[in-house]
Amino acid sequence: VVRSATKVTRELIDASPRLRVIARAGTGVDNVDVAAATARGIVVMNAPGANSLSVAELTMALTLSLARKVPSADASMKASKWEKSKFAGTEIRSKTLGLVGLGRIGQEVAARAHAFEMNVIAHDPFIAAHVAADLGIELVSLDDLCARADYLSLHMPSTPQTKRTFNADRLARCKKGIRIINTARGDLIDEPALAAAIESGHIGGAALDVYDQEPTKDHTLQKLGKVVASPHIAAS
Repeated sequence: VVRSATKVTRELIDASPRLRVIARAGTGVDNVDVAAATARGIVVMNAPGANSLSVAELTMALTLSLARKVPSADASMKASKWEKSKFAGTEIRSKTLGLVGLGRIGQEVAARAHAFEMNVIAHDPFIAAHVAADLGIELVSLDDLCARADYLSLHMPSTPQTKRTFNADRLARCKKGIRIINTARGDLIDEPALAAAIESGHIGGAALDVYDQEPTKDHTLQKLGKVVASPHIAAS
């Protein structure tokens, strides 16, 4: 039984002749060599939905933190300062939230965003349009979502096809000032490209709970003033 930090590699599987089941206490199985397990007849299972509410709630907490600059305001107060005008925020009511991925977690985030009266659009090639429509969500292309969203939240798995989806080119095509929230997988984003886009002013900010390397060693991105960072606590 593993969480995300343990890598169940082919070498580990080969060294475990009595192994019959690999259980991932969480959603994704990208830390398991599924092909190697399948070749041995080993069952690989996960727990989809086990942490959906926790991740959805943190996603909204991060969204609100970006909108209202709560972490920066708190740090200022702890430094014995009173900088009221510096931390004027924005309401998320009537803003457009773009969800990249509309599985269990994406749907839970959408429900909470609707409670805040946000407009919700989503991109997910595996979800039928009528399912999204029943949830009050418009399905759009990824290009359209990036161009329209005020806030963009990632809820898709890490696969060879999705890694670095948000690279320099994709970020440049996003709506100017967009704010990005990632509680899914760190390697969905090209971190140096995101840092550059934030510093240039094209990306309005980011809230990150996951990173390309964990624990993080290069803290360039996390130290930016427009970035809210937490140490992979969404499912905690």
